[in-house]
Amino acid sequence: MELVKKHIHMNRRRNSVMTQITLDDDFNVPDSMDDVEQMILDSGEIQIETVKNLGGRVTVGGKLNFRILYRRPDGQLMTLAGSIPFEEQINVPELEETDYVQAGGELDDLHVGLINSRKLNVKALVTLTVQAETIFDVEAAADVTYDGDVETLKREITAAAIAVRRKDTFRVRENLTLSANKPDIDHLLWQDIRLRGVDTKPLDGRIHIDGELMVFAVYSGEDGQMPVQCLEESIPFSGEVELAESLEGMIPFITVRLVHKDLEVSPDADGEMRELTADAVMELDIRLYEEQQTELLSDLYALDREIVLDTGEACFDTIAARNLVKTRIQEKLSLAGNQRILQICHCDGDLKLDEVQVKEDGLHIYGVLEVQLLYLTADDGAPVSAASEVLPFHMIAEVQGLKEDCIYQTASGLEQISAVMLGGDAVELKAVISVDVLILQPVCEPVILEVREEPLDKEKLKNMPGIVGYVVQPGDTLWKLARTFHTSVEEIMETNHLTESRIDPGDRLILVKKIELEK
Repeated sequence: MELVKKHIHMNRRRNSVMTQITLDDDFNVPDSMDDVEQMILDSGEIQIETVKNLGGRVTVGGKLNFRILYRRPDGQLMTLAGSIPFEEQINVPELEETDYVQAGGELDDLHVGLINSRKLNVKALVTLTVQAETIFDVEAAADVTYDGDVETLKREITAAAIAVRRKDTFRVRENLTLSANKPDIDHLLWQDIRLRGVDTKPLDGRIHIDGELMVFAVYSGEDGQMPVQCLEESIPFSGEVELAESLEGMIPFITVRLVHKDLEVSPDADGEMRELTADAVMELDIRLYEEQQTELLSDLYALDREIVLDTGEACFDTIAARNLVKTRIQEKLSLAGNQRILQICHCDGDLKLDEVQVKEDGLHIYGVLEVQLLYLTADDGAPVSAASEVLPFHMIAEVQGLKEDCIYQTASGLEQISAVMLGGDAVELKAVISVDVLILQPVCEPVILEVREEPLDKEKLKNMPGIVGYVVQPGDTLWKLARTFHTSVEEIMETNHLTESRIDPGDRLILVKKIELEK
């Protein structure tokens, strides 16, 4: 007798570790650039370049890329860009060298201080997160091979097996042309490219992706025309990433982030500087799950010999929820300062998830939206200014009966953001925040690990009654009765003229002992 075992691939988080590092460096203004009179706007992002699994610890290398928009003594604007490299060793308990490791970095705080007109100090607080995952097989008996007659009881479970775990890239390169009412570009002062409304879907042999690139730029015009111009464009994109293992109907959890973005100015057909090329490279972190209906062997016995079962427990992941949760933010803000605001030329924000709590009614998600506003003023000496605000939010991915041992994955996105002037220094901000949530709930099931055969206990069988009149009790099943009274479900149904296997308390049955000689 031999068990036929089923193997189900599972993706399990081995460990997740967070650590904070501080970056601090001074930067001299290049000789080719003018003095810094006043800083207007700064931005930064963490770029992870290397992740090395050393077993027990992970080395994460990368850099902080920052950009500063400042005002020169003559009132004109300039941009200074730079980077601060870092390499950090992070201890990850229980990490094995074969585990899948990914790292991410979040800029918690960026402060740019003016030492003097030719020197800046850049300080940043960065949170590095390392997640280690392992793919393993859950093994459970699904059937048994045996030469004689064996009575088997099976049950069906639904498990969320990991089908694909992969990273890939998708590139968008598009040309933009200035509208006729815009002056030619003399110098690009500020640029930013962000993702909006990204959607991914597995298809047969490929992953479909679509969304928008939001392009924003500040530039100075030629020939003394309005020294500062703002440009904001949306570039819709759609395409596919080849992935042979992908099947339509698989359950995806795919995160998309920009790993490269650039905006280049080039001449048009007439030689005028009116063309811009937006170049963006996205990294897709792909997880595809497949819900597998699997039969497991619950019990077995034979009528011609004793079968001893060694049992244990196996844990399978089930999909508790796959949701896209959204919330709206609407706030009235007052912009500090004595300047009269003429126009808001740009509004954007960064999302940061601070905490995720597992509660009985679902996943509670807490975070903040860090908003940046760029606006034009009536002050000829300082025509461009900026303001920032931090807005908290709370969202719930509703799942009733969620347990503490659930495994959740989240990916946040800013779907919409806008700012409207209300008069004076008042601004109304509206934003739509989305969080993609996949929750797996481990479910542990009793399974058969091994079977042993022993000779039939003939004395015990002899002492059992040959025929019994039985009244069905609560909790009885035909399988339970057949096993107890040494017969088969088929025999009971045939003897009692039953057309279905269901029995109810109070039913009366005739149970006849069935004897088979060992083969």
